[in-house]
Amino acid sequence: MKIAVNTRFLIKDRLEGIGWFTYESLKRITQQHPEHQFIFLFDRPYPKEFIFSPNITGKILFPQARHPLLWYLWFEWSVAAVLRRLQADIFLSTDGYLSLSASCKQVVVLHDLAFEHFPDHINALAARYYRHYTPKFAKRADRIATVSEFSKQDIVNLYGINPEKIDVVYNGSHELFHPMNNEAKAKIKGEFTSGCDYFIYVGALQPRKNIINLFLAFDEFKSKNPGSLKLVTVGRNWSYREALKVHASMQHKDDVIFLNHLSRNDLSKLIGASLAMVYVSLFEGFGIPIIEAMNCDIPVLSSNVSSMPEVTGDAGLLADPYSVTDIADKMEQLYCNEKLRNELVRKAKIQREKFTWQRTADELWKCLIKAST
Repeated sequence: MKIAVNTRFLIKDRLEGIGWFTYESLKRITQQHPEHQFIFLFDRPYPKEFIFSPNITGKILFPQARHPLLWYLWFEWSVAAVLRRLQADIFLSTDGYLSLSASCKQVVVLHDLAFEHFPDHINALAARYYRHYTPKFAKRADRIATVSEFSKQDIVNLYGINPEKIDVVYNGSHELFHPMNNEAKAKIKGEFTSGCDYFIYVGALQPRKNIINLFLAFDEFKSKNPGSLKLVTVGRNWSYREALKVHASMQHKDDVIFLNHLSRNDLSKLIGASLAMVYVSLFEGFGIPIIEAMNCDIPVLSSNVSSMPEVTGDAGLLADPYSVTDIADKMEQLYCNEKLRNELVRKAKIQREKFTWQRTADELWKCLIKAST
């Protein structure tokens, strides 16, 4: 088969959720299926490291698609034209977009429909584009892959898609995320938190991630549990002024440490040296940091909404993300109860086996084969 792939989220040193899904799954698929030809479609110059095997050809299509109008031009003109010219058998798009103008078979990966539930949390023009075109993409696709049973049911309910057309393809975690010994943990804590224990949050500072309630809960927790424990946040700041105002008003604001986007190697060490992962988002299609923490033998506090109970299973605590007091109480349980932390880690060693990048690649390949027949 000649398989064209939308790889515009493969950007050197800037891989995040969708980028890592694309990287980890396509690296394995292309190397494990040398009998097929892959054409990677980029919207900017790309490093050779993203050409994973000899059966891949990279092509740059213009314009750079980082605005709704440019999204339309890229997918409906540039992508459609190259698919016709190459006579591609199938087009795989891992970031939720398709080309409605293209006539070949198409598979779209819809990671979540957060924009349907929280349209005010993103740019208004982008929200309008997503809400107008994503139902069309879902109907046009020959098959849909999504990253949780929750997201599958969400697509069925909101867009009326036949569930038989949707395959669940869970995310995974890189092998860099693994348990650390006490000496390595002490070194990381010495470097980042002056030797103090800390909760860690990983993700962008933006409304859907529930940053305000995270800050308020941590402040409430610290008021009841004075000491040196810190909260470390790792991720890009989306100029979320409301959250920064809340942080400025916190009684314990000096115990919050902000770190920007980190390399995967540094992130794995910071997670591995933490006391617990606190990931109380309002909505997730999956929640990769949950699995990364589990693979580091770090207990998890997550939300009791959307896909997070499915991913966490019984291997973490679940809090109501809308309740500051509930989040604070669960923080206190993790902080004060070493036996609980150890029990959650024990259960996580079982739960995490469901989520590997090799399984992601295998299930995504099965989805492509179904679409091609």
